[in-house]
Amino acid sequence: MTARPAPRLPRLLEALVGVGTDLDLRGVLQHIVAGAAELTGAGHAALVVTDPGGSGLAESDLAEIRTSGPDPAPGTAPLLRVPIHVGDEEFGELRLTGRPGAAPFTVEDEQLLRVLATQAGVSIGNARLYETARQRERWIEGAAAVTTALLTEEGAGDALTTVAERARLLAGASAGVILHPTAEGGMSIVTASSPDDPDGMLGATITPGSPVLEQLLGGEPVFIEDSATDPRMTTRVRHRFGPSMMLPLQAGGRLIGTLALPRRRGGRPYTDLERLLATQFASQAALALVLADARRGRERLAVYEDRDRIARDLHDLVVQRLFATGMMLESTRRRPGADDVSDILGRAVDELRSTVGEVRTTIFALQQPPADPPTGLRGRVLRETASAAARLGFAPSTHFAGAVDTRVPDRVADRLLTALRDALADASARPGVSRVEVAVETPARSPDGRDGVRLRVVDDGEGGPEEGRGTTLTWWAPL
Repeated sequence: MTARPAPRLPRLLEALVGVGTDLDLRGVLQHIVAGAAELTGAGHAALVVTDPGGSGLAESDLAEIRTSGPDPAPGTAPLLRVPIHVGDEEFGELRLTGRPGAAPFTVEDEQLLRVLATQAGVSIGNARLYETARQRERWIEGAAAVTTALLTEEGAGDALTTVAERARLLAGASAGVILHPTAEGGMSIVTASSPDDPDGMLGATITPGSPVLEQLLGGEPVFIEDSATDPRMTTRVRHRFGPSMMLPLQAGGRLIGTLALPRRRGGRPYTDLERLLATQFASQAALALVLADARRGRERLAVYEDRDRIARDLHDLVVQRLFATGMMLESTRRRPGADDVSDILGRAVDELRSTVGEVRTTIFALQQPPADPPTGLRGRVLRETASAAARLGFAPSTHFAGAVDTRVPDRVADRLLTALRDALADASARPGVSRVEVAVETPARSPDGRDGVRLRVVDDGEGGPEEGRGTTLTWWAPL
């Protein structure tokens, strides 16, 4: 006759199948303790991990790898302990207690548990390999997404924030931080991505001479077990964080900055694999930042070249033709018999001169690099009028007379700009304004004969002199 299987063999097979089919590490460990309790009838089963930091799980997850049965006080009930090995490494130990009636565990209990522990070691190894592959895939996809974002319009606005945010999510960090070298020789946080309070981190500085700083400036990553207690950390926000990685953003031998990925205090330490993948991500991100910056540089150059070409065309064609037309009208006005149309011709000449002045102003504006703040008074005035255009709904007409950039000192220019800013603000608040003219002239003589600079702002709004239309502001200062 065929021998009947032992009563607990089906339960052992079921436990082995449950342990062997799950690829999630936390799920595998939970299957192990549940199967151990089921096989032995233990009221309480727990898995004590030898190296919690290297397990790949957070402390909160490890605390849940146990059955829901009561945990008898130590020494009050029989205890069965069986180790679990993954290859040659001892991963942890199964601990069971709480048999019904405080009965001791049998040799059969131990044998069944050792069979389960053997399969558990294989399953844990497989789950680790699977998780490693998943981590690599996530970091590779993350690096590719950052590169794509930085090299397209999508990420051109704030490249550093894109890098910090993506790295924080991939690493499971409490914050993603970018630091830049300072003029004093330290490093300061310039970008921070965090669900908590990123603004509170901006400006925090690693002081010059710090050992951490020396490693980073030398292109070496720094791995910290606890930022709050590590004496090498000197930033004012270090007390918020625990495990951290500080990775140099380096490309072509040039240090762009540092990517820091701190976890909260008491958080899971970074594994060797996470450190490796994050370091590779930082290298890829640094290269993408350099390429994105070069791309934006080429685009700016193309814009400058196009603006310069338009300015040359305006100068060489439009201004010259307008000037020639003005000369023709001027000569026509002086011919015998032109008295009847003299006024009309005079107004036409004045309009042409005004148009030439506006075109020349436009040429000057086109020749200014759009991304750089203007330095001369002419450029600063144009910047103010361009800003006012958004409030007014139209661009003010701007005229210059004389060498305003070279003759007006900065202290006078600052006062003029304040007066201009106030005048434009008043015009934008006045009803019915459809035209604003701004004129800056130097040298402009005062009634007592002194040289100075004059600002004149005229608008056609309501509430002008004697409650009519039009308001004129005249401002003058000596040079």
